[in-house]
Amino acid sequence: MKKIALIAALALALPFAATAQTAPAKADAKPAAAKKAPPKKKVARSAAKAVEEVTPIADDTNVVLTESDLAVAKRVSTGKAQCELGADVTVTADEAKPGFFTVTTKGLKYRMHPVESRTGAIRLEDPRAGAMWLQLGNKSMLMNQKAGLRIADECQTAEQVAFAEEMKKNPPKSLFEGADAAKK
Repeated sequence: MKKIALIAALALALPFAATAQTAPAKADAKPAAAKKAPPKKKVARSAAKAVEEVTPIADDTNVVLTESDLAVAKRVSTGKAQCELGADVTVTADEAKPGFFTVTTKGLKYRMHPVESRTGAIRLEDPRAGAMWLQLGNKSMLMNQKAGLRIADECQTAEQVAFAEEMKKNPPKSLFEGADAAKK
């Protein structure tokens, strides 16, 4: 009988002994968890800007270019364009993805693709950043549509300078020139 009582007492005591051994470990864990991690240091704006300038633009885009978009891409003037107020914009074609371009200026970098326009102007867009490069025969401009700002204006590549000079020598016909001739 004593043996049965002893076995019953041990059977009841074992679960309590197991929890007694694990309880100090939990108690020790609480102070470690209660210790706060050192506060994160704030990154200076200039450092964050420097990081942003060298961070590559993601290649992953869901834009699928149509044949007309690729035709517009062939007409994009690439290279460095000098702009007003001493600014410049560089347009570079993406070798890996035909039809896509990298447009950079003043530490800003955009990954753009052509969008067909009704006016015939060449239009590149970066929908993620809300930026747009609008290229005419004689000048271009870079705009941020989200912020409502012109980032660079009156930009011209060598081709556009030559086109502008040709326009000065041989100005395009006025819309009303044909109407005046018909009256006579």
